Amino acid sequence: MWLTSAFASAALLGLYDAAKKKALTDNAVLPVLWLNTLFSTLLFLPAILSSAFATGWLNGTPLAVGPGSLHDHALVFLKSAIVLTSWIFGYIGIKYLPLTIVGPINATRPVLVLVGAFLLFGERLNAFQWTGVALALASLLLLSRSGRREGVDFVRNRWIGCIALAALAGAASGLYDKFIMTRLDAVFVQSWFNLYQLLLMTAATTLLHRFARRRPSTPFRWSWAIPLISILLSLADFAYYAALRDPEAMISVVSMIRRGSVAVSFLCGAVLFRERNLRAKTVDLAFILAGMVFLWLGSRPSV
Repeated sequence: MWLTSAFASAALLGLYDAAKKKALTDNAVLPVLWLNTLFSTLLFLPAILSSAFATGWLNGTPLAVGPGSLHDHALVFLKSAIVLTSWIFGYIGIKYLPLTIVGPINATRPVLVLVGAFLLFGERLNAFQWTGVALALASLLLLSRSGRREGVDFVRNRWIGCIALAALAGAASGLYDKFIMTRLDAVFVQSWFNLYQLLLMTAATTLLHRFARRRPSTPFRWSWAIPLISILLSLADFAYYAALRDPEAMISVVSMIRRGSVAVSFLCGAVLFRERNLRAKTVDLAFILAGMVFLWLGSRPSV
């Protein structure tokens, strides 16, 4: 069951990436990200209010949640800070880079999670899973060659650096999820996480605006893709937390499957955004998808 939830999360994440690219095209990054956190919070506002005032309004529904202790809220607040760091760098990178480059880079993020899971949780991968990791690493090397054809130098390009930082923070978030999801209710985490992220994003936007107000910047314009970002992400996270609640779930495998979203985002980049150099990038994508298959094979109980 946890595999089904992980694949559902992957499909929704692919559409989420496409919505981000659409919303950020020729648009200001910080207002888009702030609105994303606002709409995500509004989606879970009933659960937040029910939790805060212990009303029991939502008992018997999927959004039923308890109040949580101060320690529980501190754990969720830390998650919000980690994820927001990843989002800020990731939004900046996806604005300036083709989706068919950003998606495959993000798809290799679970390799970092794998190292952390090996060191922190004692998880061990079998031969199938190690093969999947090796294919993911090979795809990253191939992608760097494809990127050079579009003038994207993986070593010197600052937007690639932003995506790399986003990947590191995202990997830390994945490991932290494995830690807190065995201790906290998933709806409690998802609802309060959105509120704390909104508060942090409001503070960050205010500070950055004061420092950068004298510099020219891209003006903000409204796009209906902005609320779509929040809806798709909330659904993707709901499926993700459902996968992690299963005691048999392996964080390294769930994270790698989640990055299968690259297939959806790649297709959107090709069809919706008419991105270039697709033949070479398709080979890179094939390596990543092959890696996902090997990880799936290795996750079966019979292996």
